[in-house]
Amino acid sequence: MELLKILGLFVATALAEIIGCYLPYLWLKHDRTAWLLLPAAASLAVFVWLLTLHPHAAGRVYAAYGGVYIGVALTWLWVVDSIRPSWTDAVGVAVSLLGASIILLGAKT
Repeated sequence: MELLKILGLFVATALAEIIGCYLPYLWLKHDRTAWLLLPAAASLAVFVWLLTLHPHAAGRVYAAYGGVYIGVALTWLWVVDSIRPSWTDAVGVAVSLLGASIILLGAKT
């Protein structure tokens, strides 16, 4: 159950980071309103706060989070940008999640 809780926290953290970066992208690249910077800043603040809720040392959290972030980012690519990930994307996600799992499950402190 603890692993599912951590995974859910990683997914929420990744979404907060992606949203915080995607909104300024819309403003800069797609001529959307600069008002998008306000929710972007709030989303990045939530991202930072969520990072503090993880139970392991910061460096380990960032390393394991990277694997989950890759999966969430490619899901975003599919759902939001309507670009279906390739089979190599799927393999890359699997490898990165395996690495994240090894980091988290091997953690002693």
